[in-house]
Amino acid sequence: MAPVDASSEQPIDRIAEIQQAWRRERPDLDPSPQGVIGRLHRVALELTERLISVYREFGLTEGEFDVLATLRRAGEPYEHAAGELADHTLVTTGGLTKRVDRLEARGLVERRAEASDARRRLVRLTPAGRELIDRAFTAHLANEHRLLDELGSADASAIEPILIRWLRVLEGH
Repeated sequence: MAPVDASSEQPIDRIAEIQQAWRRERPDLDPSPQGVIGRLHRVALELTERLISVYREFGLTEGEFDVLATLRRAGEPYEHAAGELADHTLVTTGGLTKRVDRLEARGLVERRAEASDARRRLVRLTPAGRELIDRAFTAHLANEHRLLDELGSADASAIEPILIRWLRVLEGH
């Protein structure tokens, strides 16, 4: 049986147990930030696992899904210069090259030189890549809807502006 918080009669989660231990061991410190940051970290880990399980159903890693999705949402002709693609996927050009190599080997993307500058490489979705990302993204959104439905629409709506504001602060906007 899980310990219960006497003030709320709710079971204590792992973060609360950690905070209690720190309060006991270091009463001179305030572990209250762990209540938000520790839980957000654990939520992020849990969400990531639930997201990548859907990508795996389509034979994709998280990074490969990101590349295909970035190309798909670019619109016709579903391509980006390699440098732009790296910026959009928040990965180094070296990391992007590895992802594109794997996707190209599977026939999901193709590389070509830009007409105006042969040194500049473009990465484009193939028809097979477009078909796969359309199916994978449909399943991805259904999964995200399921995950938010577990939270409830009122809580999901309440947390979004807080996260927007916090991201702006963290990203320095």
